[in-house]
Amino acid sequence: MTSSLITDLPKGIVPSGRRNGASRLIGEIVVDLGLATREDVELAVQQARTEGRSTGDMLVARGTLTSDELARVLAERFSVDYVDLGVFSVDMNAAHLIASDAARRYEAVPIGYLDERTLLLATADPGNIVAFDDITMKTGLDVRPVVASREDLAVLVAKLSRLDDVAEATGEVEEEVTAVDLRDADDEAPIIKLVHAIIAEAIDLGASDIHVAPEGDGMQIYYRIDGVLSRSGTVPKPMIRGVVSRIKIMSNLDISEKRIPQDGRLGMTVSGRPVDVRVVTLPLVTGESVVMRILDHGGGVIELDGLGMRDAELGKLRHAIAQPYGAILVTGPTGSGKTTTLYGALTELNRGDRSILTIEDPVEYRVEGIKQLQVNPKAGMHFASGMRSMMRADPDVIMVGEIRDRETAQIAVEAALTGHLVLSTLHTRDAPTALVRLDDMGIEPFLVASAIDCVVAQRLARTLCTQCKEETVLDADVLAASGYAATDDIPAFKAVGCGRCGGTGYKGRIGLYEVMVVNEEIRSLVMREGSGDAIAAAAVGAGMQTLRDDGLAKVRAGVTSLAEVARVAGS
Repeated sequence: MTSSLITDLPKGIVPSGRRNGASRLIGEIVVDLGLATREDVELAVQQARTEGRSTGDMLVARGTLTSDELARVLAERFSVDYVDLGVFSVDMNAAHLIASDAARRYEAVPIGYLDERTLLLATADPGNIVAFDDITMKTGLDVRPVVASREDLAVLVAKLSRLDDVAEATGEVEEEVTAVDLRDADDEAPIIKLVHAIIAEAIDLGASDIHVAPEGDGMQIYYRIDGVLSRSGTVPKPMIRGVVSRIKIMSNLDISEKRIPQDGRLGMTVSGRPVDVRVVTLPLVTGESVVMRILDHGGGVIELDGLGMRDAELGKLRHAIAQPYGAILVTGPTGSGKTTTLYGALTELNRGDRSILTIEDPVEYRVEGIKQLQVNPKAGMHFASGMRSMMRADPDVIMVGEIRDRETAQIAVEAALTGHLVLSTLHTRDAPTALVRLDDMGIEPFLVASAIDCVVAQRLARTLCTQCKEETVLDADVLAASGYAATDDIPAFKAVGCGRCGGTGYKGRIGLYEVMVVNEEIRSLVMREGSGDAIAAAAVGAGMQTLRDDGLAKVRAGVTSLAEVARVAGS
């Protein structure tokens, strides 16, 4: 087994104060560190004695300490180091030296090597000498304990458990598994366990998509995390047919059809959260590929204030949605958060005094007070037919998931001109191009000019990891090379990488926005069938901040990096 050796204390490990804590009680250390008052500690001690619990656990249960603060106190008490598992880069080879059930029982996980004979052992109980002796016996290695919070350890153990399931499933399959085998298989069948583990891990990592693609002698698994595709693992060759067939069975697809693409969906519950998964199969020359889009309903709707729009742009959007009629378009590529923005707007409108109807494919958010329709092509329910029905249902506000064709665009524009507020999405590179795109779809320019009031273009940029980002300076030459008319250097931050962000330097995403208000000059250009560039120039002249302008503002604020802005918004 090859693993990196730790010669110095790496990022994530905090040395103990070495205050001779062995002679002191937990409560004394808590008070000494300023984490609680003596009265709080005395109340916790009394309750702990009554309930037969430790003082530390009771302080956490009462909300006096966090799990992380208790870990730091225990580090002082036992004169050992503290480790932040969110920052520390865990060596998974070391972690797998003990089984996940043993790690759960011991509340301890090996996380790296100090040298060839010594394991670095993260534990929630640094006084559990029996556990340390058992791990030494099992591994043949000495251990050096470091204290981690119970919450961080639980997350790590859960990941180990899923990986153990995958390994177990892989080891159980020695022959190819057919679709017939899987129809009547129980939930403990190895292929079923493997598929569930893949989806669960993707959700745990915050992935938006799972790609399962045949490559070489196996099938590669990729997760799209924060908009970037990264390889996760390999499905062995004997399991490929079984994995694809199982996904098809779960998605109600034809398992015998391998010549044409298929679309389906499946629903499941992961860690108590309902999750919908859209499934697409593609017949590649190397075999069938599967792409799964994860729609996590447990996340809830993000309100407009939480999107990351600057105040000026947010004010323009709020003014547009406050109008009684007209059309608002949100543009951007697939996966850029367009539906999230629309639902943020609908949430503000959902006050009970308006009838709000949506038609979507699929319904990504379930919101009380909003009537939501699901596109169903097999039943003849398309965007256009659904909208015609909705117009007879006395709506005030209509949200169309996507304008895909001329018929849908025509109905949306006519609805906006007949006293309805219409919100929808369109696939264009920026806000000005949206007006040109409607013209290209066959909508009369005078209708476009009259109906569209506001267009929002957006991208999702990865945010810098707050635990490891480092200060830097972007000189004027670098900015100029990226297309910015800069004359001065600007302070900024750069991506580094740590355990919390998986070594990428980024954690999470934020929107980049340009909000174009359609004024009289822009309407005139549309009527004359002006170009996208001409419309863009008029919009900028009227005060529109472009996507790249918004990106640079967020670089200045230390939220993201110049490289990330260039990746998603161009240079």
